[in-house]
Amino acid sequence: MDAADLRIFESVARYESMNRAATELHTVQSNVTARIKGLEDELGVALFSRHARGVTLTPAGQRMLPFAGRIAKLFAEARTAALDDGPPSGELVLGTLETSAALRLAPSLARFAQAYPKVRLVLRVGTTQGLAAEVLACRLDGAFVAGPVTHANLRAEPIFQEELVLLTPRAIRSPADLTGAESLRLIVFRRGCSYRQRLEAYLAQLGVVAAEPLEFGSLDAILACVAAGVGVTLLPRSVADTAHGRAQLAVHTLPPAIAHVDTVFIVRSDAYLSSAMAAFLDVVRPKEAVSVAAE
Repeated sequence: MDAADLRIFESVARYESMNRAATELHTVQSNVTARIKGLEDELGVALFSRHARGVTLTPAGQRMLPFAGRIAKLFAEARTAALDDGPPSGELVLGTLETSAALRLAPSLARFAQAYPKVRLVLRVGTTQGLAAEVLACRLDGAFVAGPVTHANLRAEPIFQEELVLLTPRAIRSPADLTGAESLRLIVFRRGCSYRQRLEAYLAQLGVVAAEPLEFGSLDAILACVAAGVGVTLLPRSVADTAHGRAQLAVHTLPPAIAHVDTVFIVRSDAYLSSAMAAFLDVVRPKEAVSVAAE
């Protein structure tokens, strides 16, 4: 078993297809099939169940998958460390909440790109839960998520604080009016979004029973639905203040325990802090923040 075997294994597991993995790895399916078969023979256990639609991980494969990502990341970090001399360079693959990407990060990203043109920065959008899982699986170098984050294998550094507000149609004059609303709909991001969890908890405190949530992957779609009177949502005040169709929205202040949330930057606790990552953190962190590397 070597690094190439693990890379092939991880790709097949992700796509649940030998053929699609071969395409990603720029090889032929027969080579992928042979390498997986050789790996299974070496271990003495089946890693995949074969079927007409492709393959799925066996219990043994599921147990092995996290190690494949971590080992592949270690190989990549070893190479980065050996070559990490001179101006920051290479690739940084980062994740962010859509709300942070829309309003908070653009100036910092622009400054970083101008200061460090040799770094290739890749930004992926997701939910707090999904992004944390991607960092843990070593598919992201780091991510901006909603705090608090207390996972033992992650380090979290506060970057900025948001004030969350309840957004409703103009006809809703206060959160108390929601208790009498019929067929109240929550307009939210998919499950795993921390703002969605806070909204559900807040409405439960009010005794509000909502219908099945409407899930969207677009911030603009969520705002448009609320403005059209379809339902309510919970988002940062900075988003509400600049929203298209702001005149059709009512913005309600919430109790501090619900409203105040830190956006934190997470990395794996055992991650190598490359010069590119260190430079990025110097750009995005508040001046008074303590370095992740020093924690």
